[in-house]
Amino acid sequence: MAASFTDLRGILSLLVLGSMAVGIAPAKEDGADAELVKRALGLELTSIQDTQHPMRYRLRKSSPRLTTTKEIFETRDGAVARLVAINDLPLSLTGELKEQTRLSSLLSDSSRQRHRKQAEDEDTSRILKVMRALPYAFIYQYAGTADGPNGRIEKFSFRPNPKFDPPDLETEALTAMTGEIWIDAAQGRVEKLEGHLQQDVDFGWGILGRLNKGGWILLEQADVGNHQWRIVHFQMAMSGRLIFKTRSFDTTEDETQFVPVPVGLGYSQAIQMLRSNPEKADPGTR
Repeated sequence: MAASFTDLRGILSLLVLGSMAVGIAPAKEDGADAELVKRALGLELTSIQDTQHPMRYRLRKSSPRLTTTKEIFETRDGAVARLVAINDLPLSLTGELKEQTRLSSLLSDSSRQRHRKQAEDEDTSRILKVMRALPYAFIYQYAGTADGPNGRIEKFSFRPNPKFDPPDLETEALTAMTGEIWIDAAQGRVEKLEGHLQQDVDFGWGILGRLNKGGWILLEQADVGNHQWRIVHFQMAMSGRLIFKTRSFDTTEDETQFVPVPVGLGYSQAIQMLRSNPEKADPGTR
C-alpha cells in the first residue's frame, strides 16, 4: 500500500512504531545485551498485532494552534472517539450538540465506521511494511544503563545501515534517522525512543516531497496496568515540502486514563456508552 503524502505525521508515526517492532541485533554482539534487544523488539511486534486487550483512554493532542481532548474506545470494528474538550475547556452547548449529532450519524450509518476501520487496517499494513525493512535499515549499539520508573533501563543508540537500500517511499526516511532506544530491563519492553533526521530526505526524487534536516520525534511507553504497555507520549517537530506546499509539523500527544474494555466490543456499543456516560474532560490531565 503506497503511503499517503498528505499525512506526513502519520508516516513518521508509523516509522517510529515500526522501529520498535522488529528484532535486530545491536552492534555489540555480547550475549545478554543482544538478546535483550531482540526480546524487547519482538514483544513490541506482538503488541502491535494484539487485539485481545482493547482499552478506553483519553487522548490529548496539541499543536501551536489547537488542543483537543478525546475519549476513545478500541472496538473490534475500529476505534471510536468522542470530542470532550477544546483548548482544555469543556465543549459549549453548541459543540456538545454537534458532537452528539456526529455520533448519531455514525451510529446510523455503518459504512462510515467501516471506512474508518479500513483506514486503520491500512495504517497497520504500512507498519508491517516498514517492519519488514528494519532488519536491514538500522545498526544498534549498546550505550549503557540508567534508572527508570521500574528499575534499570538499558540504552542503545541506532544509526542507518549504509548497506540498506530502501525498497519504497515509506522506508526512505530510515536512511537519514539516528537516535536512541531505552529498554525496561525488568519487563523487557521499549520505554522510550528518540529519533533525529541527520540530513534532508527526498521522496520520489524530490518531486513528491522533502523532509528537512533537524526534525525529530520522541515516543514514550509505559505499563498502564496488568503488564499492558501503551504509548503514553508522542512529540514531533518536523518541517518539509509536500508536493508544492511547505509545511511544518509540531504536535504533542498524551494518552492517559487507560481502562480495559470487553474483548469483542462493537462500535455501536461503544458509541452508546460514550453518549450515555461520557467522562468529563479534565483540563489538567496530561
